[in-house]
Amino acid sequence: MTLSLREIDSHNYEDVCDLELQPEQVGFLASNTWTLVEAAYNSGYHARAIYLSDQLVGLVMWLQETPERISIWRFMIDCNYQQQGLGRHALSMVIEEIKQVPDLNEIEICYSPKNSVAQRFFASLGFIETGMDVHDEDMLAVILL
Repeated sequence: MTLSLREIDSHNYEDVCDLELQPEQVGFLASNTWTLVEAAYNSGYHARAIYLSDQLVGLVMWLQETPERISIWRFMIDCNYQQQGLGRHALSMVIEEIKQVPDLNEIEICYSPKNSVAQRFFASLGFIETGMDVHDEDMLAVILL
C-alpha cells in the first residue's frame, strides 16, 4: 500500500469534502469544504488529497507566508483511517515536499492549545512550540531548517 499526495480536482473534491473527523476533533479544525474554498480563492494556497493506494484518506493545505516560512494550515486524516500511522507518514511526506522550496528557514503549524493529541503528534515529528498566534487562539510550532 502506497501513500501519496495528489491534486484536488473535479474528480475528487466532493470526496475530500466528505472526509470525517472523530466527533471530539470536529471543533479543532475548519471543514474540508472551507479549506477547498480558501485554496481556490487565495493564491499560494496548496491543498492536496492524501491517498492510500487509490483510497482517499485525508487532506492537507499549506501556504508560503514569507520567503523563509511555509505554514501548514490544515491537516486531517479521516476518522476511519486514524491510529494506523498514516498521519505520521503523510505529514512526513508533506514536510519533505515543503523542504524543497529554496531559501526556506522554517515550517510552521498551528493547533488549538486544548488539543493535546495534536500537540504530542506534532512534537513527535519535530515541531517546537513558539507561543500563541497574534489572535491568542492557536498554538504555533515550528521546525527550523
